[in-house]
Amino acid sequence: MEEKKTSIASIIVAYLIVYIVWGSTFFFIEEALRSFPPFVLGSIRFVIAGTLLMGYCQLRGYRIFNKSDIKQAVFVGFLLLFIDMAAIIWSEQYISSGIVSILSAATAIWFIILDKPKWKENFSSIPTILGLLFGFAGVIMLFAEQVLTSTVPEEERSQNITAMLVLTCGTIGWTIGSLYSKYNQKSKSADHKKGTSLNVMVKTAWQMVTAGIAFTIVALVKGEYSSFDYTTVHAADWGAMIYLVLMGSILAFSSYIWLLQVRPATEVSTYAYVNPIVALLLVHFFTDHQVTALQIIGLGIVLVSVLLMNWNLYKDNRTFRAIRHRKKLKKLRHMAPKSSIPRIIEVADYLRKQKRKADKKEENKA
Repeated sequence: MEEKKTSIASIIVAYLIVYIVWGSTFFFIEEALRSFPPFVLGSIRFVIAGTLLMGYCQLRGYRIFNKSDIKQAVFVGFLLLFIDMAAIIWSEQYISSGIVSILSAATAIWFIILDKPKWKENFSSIPTILGLLFGFAGVIMLFAEQVLTSTVPEEERSQNITAMLVLTCGTIGWTIGSLYSKYNQKSKSADHKKGTSLNVMVKTAWQMVTAGIAFTIVALVKGEYSSFDYTTVHAADWGAMIYLVLMGSILAFSSYIWLLQVRPATEVSTYAYVNPIVALLLVHFFTDHQVTALQIIGLGIVLVSVLLMNWNLYKDNRTFRAIRHRKKLKKLRHMAPKSSIPRIIEVADYLRKQKRKADKKEENKA
């Protein structure tokens, strides 16, 4: 019984880390940018995080080298952790971390548009199409706010719109990298025997190292390192950097990977709904940026769109199936004569046990 309680507690803690820590990284990037140039920030963050994660993997005895896996990890890391994160970091020089978090949540739009093998399924689903329309509406609202705000100088407005366009390109890069990883992994699993592929932690370490090297090269070419003086960095900004490395890149990611192993992926994906809310709250309480009504409405619309675009996945989720099963059983109890209720419960328990066995077999196959 104690073991079960510990397991539930661990799951709750892991969810809190993924929900709150990942949501807060947008805010801490903005804080760190007070002292760190954008590409120096990315360079230091991912070089340290990648080195630490690689060292951890080596201590655990994981296999570190596999040419084909490293090649894939380098490509995916370049798109996911360099292109997307560079867009996020660069954009936060000009727009608030709250707006950045909302636009990042709208990444689901590009998954629907760019996932060609699933076009037939996606574009024949009414909830998905509605979600797509809602998503675009939410994003357009955020752009419209920047265009129509008369109190902001024209030059600043133009820079803000450019930052939002750059960020949108970054989310497209994230989507392409994710889809490549998804389909490449499927084709590899058909060709390779089980156990030959690198551990997911090792692959991520290579992705972080790749991003760190890419950020470092750009920072050197742009002259950011030559003009960067570490002695002028405020203590609070070093704290933000340490938080991004240890909490954002190491702890939150490890919690996310662990949750994917013990909970359904559709349930774990709910972090996408919580992260922008956390980011907006931090912006409201701890920065000078104003969280406008239009931003809150835009966030609401984007989150509804994400829900609709994932509706087909959520409705088939085990948790939702269990809830529907309980509702049917409750209705059946009310309809049945009292003498038949014990038999209904007995049958329901048997079916539940059979369902658990089937789920375990499915998990073992996966």
